[in-house]
Amino acid sequence: MSRLVSYSIAALIALFVLLSTLFVVDQRQYAIVFALGEVKKVINEPGLHFKLPPPFQNVLFLDKRILTLDTPEADRFITAEKKNILVDAYVKWRIVDPRLYFISFTGDERRAQDRMQQVIKAALNEEITKRTVREVISGERGKVMNAIQKKVADEAKQIGVDIVDVRLKRVDYVEQINNSVYDRMKAERVRVANELRSTGAAESEKIRADADRQRTVILAEAYRDAENIRGDGDAKASQIYAQAFGQNPEFYRFYRSLEAYRASFRNRSDMMVVDPNSEFFKYFKNPGAGSSAAARK
Repeated sequence: MSRLVSYSIAALIALFVLLSTLFVVDQRQYAIVFALGEVKKVINEPGLHFKLPPPFQNVLFLDKRILTLDTPEADRFITAEKKNILVDAYVKWRIVDPRLYFISFTGDERRAQDRMQQVIKAALNEEITKRTVREVISGERGKVMNAIQKKVADEAKQIGVDIVDVRLKRVDYVEQINNSVYDRMKAERVRVANELRSTGAAESEKIRADADRQRTVILAEAYRDAENIRGDGDAKASQIYAQAFGQNPEFYRFYRSLEAYRASFRNRSDMMVVDPNSEFFKYFKNPGAGSSAAARK
């Protein structure tokens, strides 16, 4: 029984040792076989592979895919005109030389990222200090990214890394400059608004003055036309009166006397001091005077 147990234990140990010599490499990974820190073999092809059992040989897997390195927070830089700006960037990178990468960082991705962040920050500082804020934000932003990528790529080759892309996510003023920029923008908008209001007020006065002028002209022309029409009407009325009363002058004198009487005795309180024998009361004394005179004629 004890012999059977011994055989079982030996079989388990043998199986464990056998399994420790086998490892599978994924198509998205590199595999580095090393012993006591020395690289023995780099495996690029996926599949089942063999190695010596630990501690004679160990295996480390590295990612083949494109990785993203984001800066933990926006860094402050000084532009050519001595203004502080905040820049937030990210880098797309991948391992192209697993052996050199392992030797540089013993496979520690955190150390590799720290190194690349230092390189990126140095490249950003070198490029931004040569340019103005406007150039960094819009004018030469593409040139800045290309120059940074070239500088970082040259440094990354020395640690077995290829830089695929470098992008500036955000370029912004620091808080104090932001406030001053907003104040300037606000002042500019206020100036434009005041200018538009002044222009509008001037146009309004101009339109109002033109309307008043046209109103005065229209009223004057209307009054002139009315007076012309009234004058023509009075002239025609006078002409008609003259033609009508010219046929019987005595009747015309009688009619005019009646109008004079009506105008003179409009109210009971009216008083006149006139000689009763005056010509004014001729038709009061003899209403038929006019007809008699006309008959005699």
